Amino acid sequence: MQRLPLVVLPKTLTDPVARAGARFLLGIDGGATKTLAAVLDLQRMELHLGHGGPSNQDSVGARAAAQALLGAADEALAGAGIEAERLDAAVLAVAGVDTEAIVREVAGARGDSWIIVNDVVGAWATATGAGPGVAVISGTGSNVFGVGHDGRSWRAGGWGHVLGDQGSGYWLGIESIKAALRDRDGSGPASALSDAAPAYFGVGSVEELAALVYSKPLSKSEIAAFAVQTAKLAEQGDLLARELFERGAGELGGQVAAVIRETGLEGSFPVGLIGSAHKAGAVFVKPLTKVIHEAAPQARVHAVEMTPVGGSLLLAARACGTGAALPVAELTRLLEHATAA
Repeated sequence: MQRLPLVVLPKTLTDPVARAGARFLLGIDGGATKTLAAVLDLQRMELHLGHGGPSNQDSVGARAAAQALLGAADEALAGAGIEAERLDAAVLAVAGVDTEAIVREVAGARGDSWIIVNDVVGAWATATGAGPGVAVISGTGSNVFGVGHDGRSWRAGGWGHVLGDQGSGYWLGIESIKAALRDRDGSGPASALSDAAPAYFGVGSVEELAALVYSKPLSKSEIAAFAVQTAKLAEQGDLLARELFERGAGELGGQVAAVIRETGLEGSFPVGLIGSAHKAGAVFVKPLTKVIHEAAPQARVHAVEMTPVGGSLLLAARACGTGAALPVAELTRLLEHATAA
């Protein structure tokens, strides 16, 4: 079977054209619940934000998604006191399976100079400073994306909660409920999950919880939220809870290994951990790091602190050849200050 990359960086990012004196960058992080835009003035190192509603095409449709993106962009541009024509580069990282319709909507309103990428590309930029390395996303769902030293890109995972999402909050939550059910019917080992799961969801027994999963049904985010309780039990020594985190880390680490192999990454490079599942701490991060180091002993595994819109700004800097003028630490500081205001 011929396997081509599932996500490819646009030519404007792999072969950027340097713009002398570039000053204004626009970055947007578009998601299923909200949109955040940021205009960065490289000369003054000032940041201006704009906000919008959902911009995931799968959730609201292409037209509404584009309107949210453009509305957030216009608010950020107004804060900076400039027109869109003064932007030296604009990168929109948007959630969703397919962004082609959004590309057409945005191009119709602003021309084709604004770069639109999948949000996994923006996550990679926050994890690596838009350089060679890997982003490991594990929130409600999971996804892994990396770019090699020669520009080769590869994505593993990201198939959704029915077909994938291994090592994600949802995966950990649903596997915890399954473990409680196996304890109940005697086909699996005893675990504190059997009491914790029904208590967390406000029902009297695991039987009632099973019915609730099917009858309500519980949403992905509601099930993913239970992973926090699984993490607490794992920290307290529950063997089954710990085994679930180790198994999830192994599954996710295998996807990281595939990305490393397919991109040709070697030596020392960053592997950034993004999302709520990684916040479980050592019970998850330690076995995940172990699997990653088996594939790449010198990989620098770290938690990503930068907010996602920062990745879009780093990509915009890369697109106009000013990446060196935008240190990751300084951008992180600016974003923390702006989003806290």
